This record gives sequence, C-alpha cells and structure tokens, in this order.
Amino acid sequence: MKNFIFKNKLVIILSFIILVLIVSLFATCFGMEEYTPTEYSLGIVNTDYLNMRTGAGINFNSITLLNKNEYVRIFGKINEWYIVQNEKNQIGAVNTKYITPAQEEKTATTNTEIIEDTNTNLTTNELELLSLINNERGKNNLPNLEVDEKLQNVARLKATDLAENSYFSHISPTYGTPFDMLKTNQISYKTASENIAGNSSIKGAFESWMNSDSHKKNILSTNYNYTGIAVVDSIAYGKIIVQFFIGK
Repeated sequence: MKNFIFKNKLVIILSFIILVLIVSLFATCFGMEEYTPTEYSLGIVNTDYLNMRTGAGINFNSITLLNKNEYVRIFGKINEWYIVQNEKNQIGAVNTKYITPAQEEKTATTNTEIIEDTNTNLTTNELELLSLINNERGKNNLPNLEVDEKLQNVARLKATDLAENSYFSHISPTYGTPFDMLKTNQISYKTASENIAGNSSIKGAFESWMNSDSHKKNILSTNYNYTGIAVVDSIAYGKIIVQFFIGK
C-alpha cells in the first residue's frame, strides 16, 4: 500500500488539486449574490434606452430597452442592480443609478368620497385628475374632455383589475387589451387610447404622464373628446390610476 502511494504520489496530488478546483468552480457557479429588499416598490426610468438584463451585471444579455419616464415595479436589490418588472410584465435587472424611486407623498383626500359631476359620479381623486387634465388642455387651447359614464365604468373595471390581480400592464389577463374592453362593453369610438399609472398621489401621476411623450400625447390630443377616469387604492403603489380616451 505504501509503495502504491509512493509510486502514485504525483497522480494523487494532481487529482486532489483538480478536485479542489472543481469544487471551487461549482461553488462559484452556484453562489448567490446578496439580495436586499427596498423601501419602495415603484421606480421611474431616468434615461433613454436603458438595458433591462437577464441578470445583475453588464455581462448578462439584454431583455429589452426601457424608455425615459417609464414605470417599473421594484422587487429588490442585488449589489448596484434592481430586480424590476416593466409594463409588459417582463422581469429583469437594471442599474440603480438609472432608476429614480417614486416619491411617497401623503394626501389628505381619499377615493371613497363621491362628488357629483355633470356627466357622472366622480371621486375626489378622479375629479382632481380631470381638473389637472382639462387645465392643461386649456393652456394649449384645447376643449375640455367630457366624462362618458360607460367609459368611466370601464376605467374603474380596469383599475380594480390592476389592483386586485397585482399586475401593471395595458393588457389585462382578465379582460384583454383596452380595445377588447371597449368592444365588450359596447362603446363605439373612432379613436381610443389608455393611460395607466401607479403613484402615491394624483399630482405625481399627472406630472409623470406629462413627462412622458406617449402619455402627454394622449392628454393633449385633438382626436379625443371623451374620457373615463378611475382611481383605486393599491398596496403596491398607493394608488392605481387609469384613464381611457376616446374620440367619437
């Protein structure tokens, strides 16, 4: 036995070194980076053409590009990378320096109080958003958007769906696209669109929309003359805001 060990000493040493290297390699491959939760659950992209990657690092492949002022849901943090979900329900990692956490603001109003509007019943939050929208349209010499009662009901249906089913997308797993919802609820239109937001305040949501080209375009479009607005409470965002636009 001793002779065997002596004669094969070099082979044994080399085998041991290889074994250590293999164990070390697997430990590296299967090691998990430190994950930490964040105090906020919503962020806004602060740069154009931001890569959302398959992992927390620039060596990982890009899943998609995020645009400036786009909302993302933040799940947690790995080193200098956030794990996020975009509006298309894609999940990936983005560098923290390109995401601005949404500010948590306290508001005195709630969306339980009903205020009578000329067309339909609006909550205080919904009336506040309508006022901000129409004031902005007035500054641009555009007529006010009128509230359509049937469209209002569809907006509330979508907002409730977003909050209760914990997703953030224009496409509902329950009701389909905004256009599917309009068709299902027998709402006729020539043109239509939808804005959605998750924010702790109505003003914050409105300002985010105005800082986004696509959302701002809907608000100031001459193609729309009717709207439906819904605001519901959300554990993830504070408030979920949905606005439908149609032109008849």
